[in-house]
Amino acid sequence: MAVVVAPSGGEEPDLPTAPPLLPPAALPEDQGLPEFSRLFDGEWVWGAYCSRLGQPETKPQRLRLRQLSYNPGRRAVATCVAEWLSDEFVRQDQFAIELAPDRPARLFRYPEDPYLPGLTHAASAVAASRLLDKHVLAAPVRRLRVRVVRYRPGGHAVLRHRLGRVRFYVRVMRPERVSRLMAAAELVAQSGFALPRLAGSWDEGGVVWLSEIPGTNVRRLIRQGDALDPEPILDNLARLWDIPYRPNEHRPFSLRGAYRRARRVFRQVLRDWGEPCRTLMQATTALDPFVKSWQPSGVAHNDFYDDQLIRLPDGRLALVDFEEAGLGDPLLDVGNFLAHLRWSAHFGRESEAQASGAYHRRLRGGAQARFGWEERALNLREAVCIFRVCTNPIRHLALDWPRRLEVGLSLVNEVLA
Repeated sequence: MAVVVAPSGGEEPDLPTAPPLLPPAALPEDQGLPEFSRLFDGEWVWGAYCSRLGQPETKPQRLRLRQLSYNPGRRAVATCVAEWLSDEFVRQDQFAIELAPDRPARLFRYPEDPYLPGLTHAASAVAASRLLDKHVLAAPVRRLRVRVVRYRPGGHAVLRHRLGRVRFYVRVMRPERVSRLMAAAELVAQSGFALPRLAGSWDEGGVVWLSEIPGTNVRRLIRQGDALDPEPILDNLARLWDIPYRPNEHRPFSLRGAYRRARRVFRQVLRDWGEPCRTLMQATTALDPFVKSWQPSGVAHNDFYDDQLIRLPDGRLALVDFEEAGLGDPLLDVGNFLAHLRWSAHFGRESEAQASGAYHRRLRGGAQARFGWEERALNLREAVCIFRVCTNPIRHLALDWPRRLEVGLSLVNEVLA
């Protein structure tokens, strides 16, 4: 497995000038991660790439920082791409640089991920054909096509395996998480939501095959202004919430951990900013006591929002991501959906923003009328979920991340008010 140590000093000798590193964004220095600022230094990233993966025959036109997973003082993983541009296509070489305080920086290239041992096999058409033959179809596989849908280095990947008309979505995760996915699938299957069929798994590699579900993404429907009735969504959620459970039977959702991670990031990146720091303090003053006192109250999805749903041709709703299901909070499920809609209403394109805002009002009104929740209780949950969504500008390294973060935190305070 190509996991190697990136250089800790200056650039390598005899290297051509580094390609431009985009976007030209940067975050404040992190004393706990001394090399953190180097992630935004194109010369250093280029030197790390060439010294550990070899200098390519032709220099890429650019390097791109695609995503940052960041836990201040503890860990940072930057997803990077070297890109060669032509009139017909863009060739990419994706790699990641990981920083931690207890070891030197290291670099690894997709699909050789040290945390996802099955990814190298699942991402190769030849190796994946053998896996499908053994764990899914029990028949020889020919002409397999593999496509990357989503990949977060060190975290998880979603691939697509296609054999003619037969298609699977492949979830690649850390092997110890497979049992959690299976338990969540068994739980959610008792609700009114349709689920992709579990076609097979390779537990040691952390690879699970799920059947592809035909239909239309609910986020797309909402943003197109489709008159999607929120009642079927609430019907299926209510069935999920009514599933009986025994204490210690299902893994509880950790709102406190998720909130504290986001708060730690914001305090780190906003430490030299005046007004945004005050906006953050106003939000945390209200949210800290709520999060401290919060406890799971029943079965819940725990990561519920529009992009997780598919409307099937027959009108039923399917859940395509359910790994976090377990003990949680029904109001938090609705609050998370509302938080994503509110975020889209403020940062989306004009027509999509209007449609998201309108659906936010419909969903919130329908939930309150149906369940009789106290408005303050729902406000707190929507606010804490917006607070977590505010990590998006940091994770995606938006050029105007300070403005977007401040606006997002202002949304938190608006909901709380």
